[in-house]
Amino acid sequence: MRTQCIHIINMSFELAYCPLPTLFPSHWEVSNTFETTCATIGSYISANDRNIWFSEIVPGGTNLSFPEGCWQQSQVVSQDICRITLSVSTSDMSEISLEVWLPRDWSGRFLSTANGGLSGCIQYDDMDYASALGFATVGTNAGHNGTTGESFLNNPDVLIDWSWRGIHTATVIGKEISQTFYSRPHDYSYFLGCSTGGRQGFKSAQAFPEDFDGILAGDPGIGLSSILAWIGNFYLITGPANSSTFVPLPLWSTIYDDMIYQCDNIDGVLDSIIENPAQCHYRPEALLCKPGTGSDDSPCLTGEQANTVRRLLSPLYLEDGKLIFPAMYPGPSVDGTPELLYGGEVFSLTVEWLRYVLHNDSSWDPATMDITDLLAMIELNAANSDSFDPDLSAFRDVGGKLLTFHGLQDGLIPSSNSERYYDDVSRTMGLRTSVLDEFYRYFQISGMGHCCYGPGAWMVGQNSAGNTGLDPNRNLLMALVRWVEEGVGPETILGTKFVNDDNLQGVSIRRKHCRYPKRNVFKGSGDGADPGNWGFRILNLQQSQ
Repeated sequence: MRTQCIHIINMSFELAYCPLPTLFPSHWEVSNTFETTCATIGSYISANDRNIWFSEIVPGGTNLSFPEGCWQQSQVVSQDICRITLSVSTSDMSEISLEVWLPRDWSGRFLSTANGGLSGCIQYDDMDYASALGFATVGTNAGHNGTTGESFLNNPDVLIDWSWRGIHTATVIGKEISQTFYSRPHDYSYFLGCSTGGRQGFKSAQAFPEDFDGILAGDPGIGLSSILAWIGNFYLITGPANSSTFVPLPLWSTIYDDMIYQCDNIDGVLDSIIENPAQCHYRPEALLCKPGTGSDDSPCLTGEQANTVRRLLSPLYLEDGKLIFPAMYPGPSVDGTPELLYGGEVFSLTVEWLRYVLHNDSSWDPATMDITDLLAMIELNAANSDSFDPDLSAFRDVGGKLLTFHGLQDGLIPSSNSERYYDDVSRTMGLRTSVLDEFYRYFQISGMGHCCYGPGAWMVGQNSAGNTGLDPNRNLLMALVRWVEEGVGPETILGTKFVNDDNLQGVSIRRKHCRYPKRNVFKGSGDGADPGNWGFRILNLQQSQ
């Protein structure tokens, strides 16, 4: 099961609308049979700007194999689908490839999947998750193949495709293919994505408000250049592995254990979950080495190393006091954070963005990186990829619903960034939470890492790995469907964690997650694994330990 989320964790992470021509002759009628329609549809969707590769029936239970170059090498298809693959030109210098999966048992709904990291990898697990639920589903490589940003070099159109144009183009074409195949338009349109996919969802709400009736966006990489600059600055804090400021990787397990020791009981339950990490004011000084000893003698921190930990957990500001990025919340890593971010090298996605986007120089040496590079990256906001526009008026006005979530133990994109955006939307639009709730709700998932997994009740229907059933009270995608189609927005979402993340071993904990700005609060007695022993209220997060 864990492989279904690994592609997200391994982040190694001027708008213009150009109407597309109508794809299909209006007189064409879909054949009476699913099989015949699938076999013949290709001849009707060809055009000068696209190339149809194939269309085929894929019976449920088939294990599809994919070429090397992306994280996922295979996918078992859960239900019968018609699989259509094609490429579409987006400029003289760029094209996207896409797949449309059309289920035999169609619900009348359409859904676009998204991408992860800087990759051009179709999320086949999400394609199957949605199509198995009856959604006509589209996925795209967003303009390039593979897991890196190397294709951005000397080709700004490829970057534009990855930033926003690929998802929008695939959505428009996917909808038209669906309409032709089923002989009628979809009833509702949805989006599903996490990490980069979460950012793409926000970009859709901001720039193409009519693309989707409902958007489910998790752990979003909004404010992308600031995220990459913030992470890039970690190398300037830690230095290389031979620096006195560097914290050896084995010490991080000791640091994380100490975070739990200092902060787990703030919420009143000792369960290795820091329910409200914003209340944790972690003191790395508690691990200072005794006089006359060092980290070679026992797992402890020197003064310089303790200062490094404190700086890594602090917001990043400019000299004039302007915030670049908020703080990482304390808590154990479930995302391989030390190796990825604190390993004595510049984070790979920051290197790729600086090399292939900012400097546009494949020979650029990350050892030369300094703060001016990071600030220039923020100033550039290449291809408008930041996706941090806080004015969602157009999306609200067309009746769109934006449902977002973020793991409070996300070690790659801190949940504090989602809080920052939510509050920015509130200020910009002049709306209180009670009004924002009409179209924008944000859920904090305690004990969850980047998009999935962790010690908390992380399974909330965000993808196939997190699916425990179709009850909208415990499945975010179905909660979004109910909100869009019935007007009933989710008040809470019931998360589940199985023992060892294996449903055959039984439930470890269940917990209701509340929407921001409310926080979970233990009622003071009973089993902390019982969701009935928790309540919700707005907390004073400046409260000291």
